[in-house]
This record gives sequence, C-alpha cells and structure tokens, in this order.
Amino acid sequence: MKPPFEKVVAQHGATVLRVCRVLLDTHDADDAWSETFLAAMRAYPDLPGTANVEAWLVTIAHRKAIDVLRAAKRNPLPVEEMPEGQAAIGPPDGEDAELWAAVSRLPTKQRQAIAYHHVAGLPYAKIAKILGGTVEAARRAAADGIKNLRTTYPGAKPKGES
Repeated sequence: MKPPFEKVVAQHGATVLRVCRVLLDTHDADDAWSETFLAAMRAYPDLPGTANVEAWLVTIAHRKAIDVLRAAKRNPLPVEEMPEGQAAIGPPDGEDAELWAAVSRLPTKQRQAIAYHHVAGLPYAKIAKILGGTVEAARRAAADGIKNLRTTYPGAKPKGES
C-alpha cells in the first residue's frame, strides 16, 4: 500500500528541492518545486505501488526545471535603450515589394516551404517535420512555389541561381 501523499512530500521534498536548486536560481527553484508536487499530486493515485517514488519525483522536478529554463528564454530581456531604427526582420520594403506580394499569394504550404528552404536555408528533412509531411512533399511544395513565382513574378529565382 502506498503511503499518503503528505508523507511522500515530507520524505522526498528536500531531495526534489536540491535537484531544482542545482538547475535554477532560488526563486525559480521554489516555483519548480511547487510545480513538481502539484503535478505529482495529480498523478500519484495512478502510480504503481512498486514504483521508485524518489526517482519519479526527481524526473518530474527535472522536467519542471527545464520548463522554467525554456520559459525564461522566451521572455524579453531588458535593455538600457531602445534601438533607433526599424528591425530588418519581416518582408523588406522598397524594390522587392512586388516579389513579397507574389509570395504572399502562394498557397500556404508552398509559401512556407519556400520561406524555410530558400530564405531560412533549412534542409527539406527539417521542413517536412515542421510542415508534417514527407521530405518529397516538402521538396515538391518548394518547387511548385518557385514555379508559381516564376509565372507571377518573372524575377523570382531560388537562392544560388543566377
């Protein structure tokens, strides 16, 4: 018979906290510790009686710490001063406006395949994973997109062609 969850927390809480503190700063470690035991509390009734509870809790703590680290990477960083000019991200303006308009009219998969391969330089295997298809389908979508662009915008050529 499994012990009550309160005893599990008392017995393994310090170990879980040490794992969290190794991976995170004190504040984030405390949050990860809490998240670990909230998740564990929900899953505890389904845990087999023969399971290694400490290893199970450490695994959950490790995953929660990774979640905190990933979330921190997505947060913006404060800066002293905002940059003066516009960022060079997004469709360029000016002379290529017609090209970007032609690209925006392509079917979604073709537009994505062209962007990922010819703009970002990703291999077709990665594109297939992103789009959820085969490598051949990604290659075909990019080729069809370039063919369509050549029809609607004669100056469009893939990277590396002259």
